[in-house]
Amino acid sequence: MTAPHPAVERAQALIDFERHDQARELLARHLAEIPDDLRAWVKLGYCELHAQQPEAALHASDEALKRAPVDFGALILRAQALTRLSGRGWREAEPVLREAVRVDPGHWYGYAMLADAVSRMSLVRYAQANSLKELPERGLDVVVAEATALAAEALRLGPEEVYAHEVASQIAGFARDAEAVDRHDRALLRLDPTHAEALARQTRKAAQAPGVKAAEAADLYATGLAAAPDSTALQRGLDRATYRMLRGVRWLALLCVGLAGAMMDLFAVEGQVQRELPLPLGQRLWYLVPMTAIWLVGCLLRYRQRRAGVRLNARSLIRRHMWSRIVLGQAAWAMLCALVIAQAPWTERALPQVLFWAGLAPTFATVWFDRPNDR
Repeated sequence: MTAPHPAVERAQALIDFERHDQARELLARHLAEIPDDLRAWVKLGYCELHAQQPEAALHASDEALKRAPVDFGALILRAQALTRLSGRGWREAEPVLREAVRVDPGHWYGYAMLADAVSRMSLVRYAQANSLKELPERGLDVVVAEATALAAEALRLGPEEVYAHEVASQIAGFARDAEAVDRHDRALLRLDPTHAEALARQTRKAAQAPGVKAAEAADLYATGLAAAPDSTALQRGLDRATYRMLRGVRWLALLCVGLAGAMMDLFAVEGQVQRELPLPLGQRLWYLVPMTAIWLVGCLLRYRQRRAGVRLNARSLIRRHMWSRIVLGQAAWAMLCALVIAQAPWTERALPQVLFWAGLAPTFATVWFDRPNDR
């Protein structure tokens, strides 16, 4: 293989520093003088892809393939350009990738991208053949069997390559093979600890494990976001877990209403004598002790033990999410009713009973109604 032209070497250095626009200009000038430079056409095509110009990248691949019809790099460039074009995509890329694998059967990337194309097109053809609007939950392992074998070959040739594991994980997901997806996710996080999709799946798995409470789930999602701050899946998970925590605050307020009602003996029980009203001041003030303990242990300490990301997200969610504000408003209303019931020197029980039900009923009416909002 001949050494690349100095202009192509300079362009590659610019690409390495992600200065693709400058590399594209340099390659365009070079090709105007030497239009038969195969490597320059391929590198120009990748610069066009980076600039979101798939038509120009496809043209560059065509020029490269005119000069070397069986060049692996040019074939891969053409396949990548086709996948970016609407209306053509993976359907036209599949035969190009099969040719690339035939040309260089020892390169992992050709198998990985072909596995990606075959899995997608196999599912499309299966759905069209069976007139399906949605793919079934089971039985797709047979449909993607060829893609699974291609992905396995890509992993054999490139066991430390991120894209090979990404494709294998995607195909395992199509086949509903949770164990394989988990295995590939662990490999991805070993190779790239900030891999957003693998991190989101592993975090969701840990957060949804039996016995994991909302606060613990929020900490898990916040930890994941610290590694992959741009992950929308992790942010959605953190929002759901934070909202579940806020819903828990409402139960603390309801517990305080119940304690206030019990202290006042609001409802007669057969065989028991109700306390005489008004209650002594000391007894009314004593109610503040268990109420303070409930909020200190159940809310304040629990909140302060959370990661900084969880605390910041709680404030953000209250601003962004209407139901979060409603939940806190209900908790505040219930606490107001509880305090009025417990601290006022009532001589009759009729009005405290009204306040008791006013604190409980509106909240209980929406406890199950707003449950879908934590999804």
